Amino acid sequence: MVHSGATESRALDAVAFWATGAGEGEFRRETVGVPAEGEVRVRTLWTGVSRGTEALVMRGEVPESEHERMRAPFQSGGFPFPVKYGYLNVGTVVEAPAVDGHGPSALVGSTVFTLYPHQSEFVVPADAVTVVPDGVPAQRAVLAGAVETAVNVLWDARPFLGDRITVVGAGMIGCSIARLAREIPGVEVELVDVDQAKRPVAALLGVGFATPEHPATDRDVVIEASGTQEGLRRALQLAATDGAVIVASWFGSRQVTLDLGADFHARRLSLVSSQVGEVAAGHRGRRTTRQRLELALRLLEDPAFDVLLTGAVPWGGLPEVMASLADGSAAGLCTTIDWSAT
Repeated sequence: MVHSGATESRALDAVAFWATGAGEGEFRRETVGVPAEGEVRVRTLWTGVSRGTEALVMRGEVPESEHERMRAPFQSGGFPFPVKYGYLNVGTVVEAPAVDGHGPSALVGSTVFTLYPHQSEFVVPADAVTVVPDGVPAQRAVLAGAVETAVNVLWDARPFLGDRITVVGAGMIGCSIARLAREIPGVEVELVDVDQAKRPVAALLGVGFATPEHPATDRDVVIEASGTQEGLRRALQLAATDGAVIVASWFGSRQVTLDLGADFHARRLSLVSSQVGEVAAGHRGRRTTRQRLELALRLLEDPAFDVLLTGAVPWGGLPEVMASLADGSAAGLCTTIDWSAT
């Protein structure tokens, strides 16, 4: 480890995962240089797999119209392939040169979250890393992206005290939304999912559970996080008159057909998109994306989020994890990748 104020005279090799074709990927060697003034070198501890977005990337389903908007902050390559993609990285700052006794050198030894792809070591500007609070284990901190998304969705949804809230889709994002929503006094939260195995997960999160056949209806707030056409259709059916459905899923290049006939107009329903690339409109003038991420990391002091960590895989198994994500056979909620052996 290089300590505060020190620099190395040589570049280092790092290991990075690249998606190279539909369902296919490989490791490539990357040269990591010495951090300059205002930069830090981070050694990765854990990365997390974002099941929704990274599945679309691995299948090559990012629409051409979204190639620029969908770029991750430190992505290399381009869509569809080859591309180095990802944004759930937790590591340790191992080098940060001091300049005249000032600069980011105080970060050395800190555990930090970075919107960086699956790579063993990297150099980024110091302002691109966010310190993980002491009360948040490094592995749990990979959920920062999911919880930050959940914060933004709830800012878009604007629930009130005592509201009846339904979240359709008990994936990583849906479960994060449900856990945060249950902290609002007086609310009733129900997760809806086709998978009965999510019932005990909902119980550990402290919320109700139902299958799509028997959910509660006439809901004040309905949030769709299923990533499926059927889930979005069901969400519209569950909303109360004059209600809105907040669409948290992103469908990529897939077409979605909705029934906007029947009672859609009579009930005066609304569809509202929520997207994490920008702070929700109601908070955009008062919160930055960094403040939103810092809030998400503080919220992760809640140990209940550990139920979302459903598998840890050594970094060498990442190609198989990504292949299973692309073909739909991946199980669990959030798979974490252990980089400690690199």
